[in-house]
Amino acid sequence: MGVGKGDRSITAAEISQHNSPTDLWLVVDNIVYDLTHFAPEHPGGTAVLLQHAGRDATPAYTEVHSPSLIKTSLPASSRIGTLDSTSVTENWTKLPAQAPTMSPQKPPAKPPLESLLNAHDFEVAAEASFTPKAWAFVSSAATDCLTKNRNGSVYNDIMLRPRVLRDVADIDLSTTMLGQRIRAPVFCAPTSMGRIFHAEGERELGRGCQRVGVPQCVSTSCSFPLAEVMDAVEEEAGEMVRNGEGGGEGVVPVFFQLYVDKDRRKSEALLKMVRERGVKAVFLTIDAPVIGKREADERVKSDENMKAPMSGAQAKNDKKGGALGRLMGNFIDASMTWDDIVWLRKHTPGLPIVLKGIQTSMDAVKAMEIGVDAIYLTNHGGRSLDTVPATILVLLELQKCCPQVFETMEVFIDGGITRGTDIFKALCLGARAVGIGRGFLFGLNYGKEGIEHFVNILTDELKTTMQMCGITSLDQVHPGLLHTGAVDHLVPGSEEPPYAKWRPRLRISKL
Repeated sequence: MGVGKGDRSITAAEISQHNSPTDLWLVVDNIVYDLTHFAPEHPGGTAVLLQHAGRDATPAYTEVHSPSLIKTSLPASSRIGTLDSTSVTENWTKLPAQAPTMSPQKPPAKPPLESLLNAHDFEVAAEASFTPKAWAFVSSAATDCLTKNRNGSVYNDIMLRPRVLRDVADIDLSTTMLGQRIRAPVFCAPTSMGRIFHAEGERELGRGCQRVGVPQCVSTSCSFPLAEVMDAVEEEAGEMVRNGEGGGEGVVPVFFQLYVDKDRRKSEALLKMVRERGVKAVFLTIDAPVIGKREADERVKSDENMKAPMSGAQAKNDKKGGALGRLMGNFIDASMTWDDIVWLRKHTPGLPIVLKGIQTSMDAVKAMEIGVDAIYLTNHGGRSLDTVPATILVLLELQKCCPQVFETMEVFIDGGITRGTDIFKALCLGARAVGIGRGFLFGLNYGKEGIEHFVNILTDELKTTMQMCGITSLDQVHPGLLHTGAVDHLVPGSEEPPYAKWRPRLRISKL
């Protein structure tokens, strides 16, 4: 049997001869590709491919792409052989001195992980060591960042009311989330483009979540295909079982966050994959029909080689700036309405549906009436619309205006949570679990060990708060353990404010 075109071994010397726009070869993961015909269509432009033409592009490629992307997005005819590793010399692997690389500058050294004592320490370490684009992306929020800042500051105005002389020697932090047992009432909120923070991105986030027994919610804008994230999660869970680690719960649940594509067929195919890979629930994002204006992110140009494999979105800078969310969010369907929940149910049979982005009691009641399984109080970390209420205030609004929703649905919340006391306050006001986004990405700065350390800090703080307040399990939390008087005046008392029906006629007077 003869050797196929894609099976032959090719020397470095032969590869180096194909380095022009009309004859362009390069190597990724020891596979030789002929990109001559693809180069003019490359979303990042031909120039970046020419920088690596005739050479090994693996380090530059893996900086911004999922390992499987090139294998799944190029026709089989582009693969022409494998690299003969015995022919590789040191000079061949180096780029010419004048050629810029696709990789960002190496960030400065991080402080030792064990020196970080709280969530704020993780943020300081991330600001010092993330690339400028990674920091701009994770830290930015809509316009003046008022909602982002208030998400956290309002927690400071809610006081604890401890009960004393209780037996609090044994504490249980475990709970359930959408019918799934979890070790603590925390989950990794969906975040985008994890590879700009760590080479293994969401795969490493998943490994870290498995180690601490809390769920991960994978975003449609994940930097890896869902299958690769699930593979990493299952491998980590299997290794823990073999080593006798963890709580013996097996694979901790993974959830999926859905941005609905304008081409519904793409979302339907994605949901089919979600069901096949054992994801336990679908979180439908409803608070971002369009992407908010995140000015800090706009000021730093995006790497135009960056692509989200599940959505197919590609970063491409324009005259407005370089915000990753805006550049890669054009596929989102802004025409979604409540009626589309029927469509979602059709394509997620048997899976719980969570509406992510509830910001008023009126919409919480609407969600209850249409029968979804849970609602997620979030304002996208202040990244969508500035000056909307802090999420903990929305939770208070639900308690005041529609407490019945807590009897029929689970309620989740995120936004500004950086302490165990914050988690405790949200639970006392009716949240089943809290999501954290930025904090997990700051932890990802240190890989799965960073995720583990970050979550352990928060759960230790939560345990201490419970003991100080006189309770031993999460079924004992209640609003009476809090005093919210300092913020109660910020919470609407009915479906509409008293002036809602007052609509004075517009009068135009002539001077």
